[in-house]
Amino acid sequence: MPRNPIRRSKYWVYIVQCKDGTYYTGYTNDLERRISQHSSGNGAKFLKRKAPIRLAYAKEYKYFKNALRAERKIKKLTRNQKERLIRNYNETIMQD
Repeated sequence: MPRNPIRRSKYWVYIVQCKDGTYYTGYTNDLERRISQHSSGNGAKFLKRKAPIRLAYAKEYKYFKNALRAERKIKKLTRNQKERLIRNYNETIMQD
């Protein structure tokens, strides 16, 4: 089995909000499975004791590298900037 990830597919960058109000940012190629893992306490160590979580933001990318770059960029944002990103995302969804 190849150790390199598939470079072209569907990748997601997401932000989840934990019960204590903190945000966690990650990327995956299967958003539903990853959110389910986080909700059950599996996946990221950071989220083990912070459930329940809720998906606050998600954006799809076609290329692995673009998703990885976006995740790194989001992780560098301040809390206020992340909240603004989430607000804009929610407003966009409500318009659809």
